[in-house]
Amino acid sequence: MAIYAIGDLHGCYDSLRRLLDEVAFEPTVDRLWFTGDLVNRGPDSLACVRFVRSLGSAARMVLGNHDLHLLARYHGIGRSKSNDTLDAVLDAPDVDELMVWLCEQPLLHEDADLPGYALIHAGLPPQWTMATARACAREVEAWLRSDEREHYFQHLYGNEPSYWSPRLSTWERLRFITNAFTRLRFCDADGRLALTQKGAPSQAPTGIMPWFRVPGRASFGKRLIIGHWSLLGWHEGDGILALDTGCQWGYDLTAARLDDGSHARTAITCGVT
Repeated sequence: MAIYAIGDLHGCYDSLRRLLDEVAFEPTVDRLWFTGDLVNRGPDSLACVRFVRSLGSAARMVLGNHDLHLLARYHGIGRSKSNDTLDAVLDAPDVDELMVWLCEQPLLHEDADLPGYALIHAGLPPQWTMATARACAREVEAWLRSDEREHYFQHLYGNEPSYWSPRLSTWERLRFITNAFTRLRFCDADGRLALTQKGAPSQAPTGIMPWFRVPGRASFGKRLIIGHWSLLGWHEGDGILALDTGCQWGYDLTAARLDDGSHARTAITCGVT
């Protein structure tokens, strides 16, 4: 059995199928881990969601910020953005089933077959331990799977609070957790989320750094598989393996093999412009 982690799809369905052909993926034997953001920006978000769902237990994914934006729009909360490419999903005859499935997906995935790895979309704040991350992920997941999920989406958007405290109020707490798991790239030296910073690490202002380089951050005890940060690109080090290589901008869709520990990289140029 081979286990491959694959970076953000962003609707690049044809590239995904070519990538799976390249690694000779066999769904009855092999497994896929997706870093989230199946949808938006690329040409075929609907096909991506349908395909990953169709794989059943052969695929595991975590939710990204674009997946949550799709869910918010489905629930009548989020506003359409100028570069959204979500209408085909929202207008699909099976949209209800697809959105129920998407709401069932986690923010954090771990697997007994790969105890040294954890899958998230974006980042973890430096104040958290792995135990805190697990507990916080379960909080948001419980809301997404409840009949009260619309209340969660009503409070989803915003950059505050920027600093973790277990005493945060309900909606502040859930927004912070969501932002950490699905939007985080940079922090300041004190561990505050710097969510407005979106460039490459080399472009960060003084005092702002990648979240995984904040001095004194807690050790998670696992290698974190992440996506979300196309301007970081492939990055192996600092306790992470980053796989978002910008397929939505016409660059690569990347897979890394995990089960043998090699992290052998396979990439397909997307060709989306």
